[in-house]
Amino acid sequence: MSTKVNITIIIPTLNESQVLGRLLERLLTQENHKLEIIVVDGGSNDITLELAKSYGVKAIACESSRAKQMNEGAKIAQHDILYFVHADTLPPLEFYEDGKAYLEKGYDAVCYKSEFENGPFMLRLNQFFSQFYWLVSRGGDQSLFIRKSVFEALGRYNEEMVVMEEYPIIEKLMKTKKLAVINKPILISTRKYIGRSWLRVSRANYAAFKLYQKGADSEVIRARYAELLG
Repeated sequence: MSTKVNITIIIPTLNESQVLGRLLERLLTQENHKLEIIVVDGGSNDITLELAKSYGVKAIACESSRAKQMNEGAKIAQHDILYFVHADTLPPLEFYEDGKAYLEKGYDAVCYKSEFENGPFMLRLNQFFSQFYWLVSRGGDQSLFIRKSVFEALGRYNEEMVVMEEYPIIEKLMKTKKLAVINKPILISTRKYIGRSWLRVSRANYAAFKLYQKGADSEVIRARYAELLG
């Protein structure tokens, strides 16, 4: 007999009223499963918080830092499985069953590969490489199921990091082979490509990753990323 897995979904937001409703509607399709949804807002000046509350989910305010926001959500999570999701993404309809299946196989964490929404043709190359078990192909946009006990044991998200806060945890999980990459895509917004070429954004992403690998301060990484994006 299949057992129920209780999941707390944590969504960090900052001025996401244009996309949050679509995500919440997707997540709330899982009516027969025990889900807790927490929107942790970093000081939006639009109606993000009001929108979240209108869907009947828990919504709290926090200092504007994605690492701190996600950690605050984890602190008040009622369930033993956490699912971190960015507001401008759209998980598959079967996200609950996907995460549950891989966690029951013994993995500590689960993410999806990428599919970009209405972006440049060259993004198909990025999508292709996201299926491989490479750190450079990972990212927070791919969402992350993780056991709460493991999340805490790994030190949670590093609140001193202003960008790429997901990489230290993902890197540790990959080294222990306890992260599964589901061969199914999560839909990711391409809004950062608006007005920018694929080459420019890809160059900025790769430069940020190389700086992370060299141990650069996250403020330095953010400044260089912004400079390259233009």
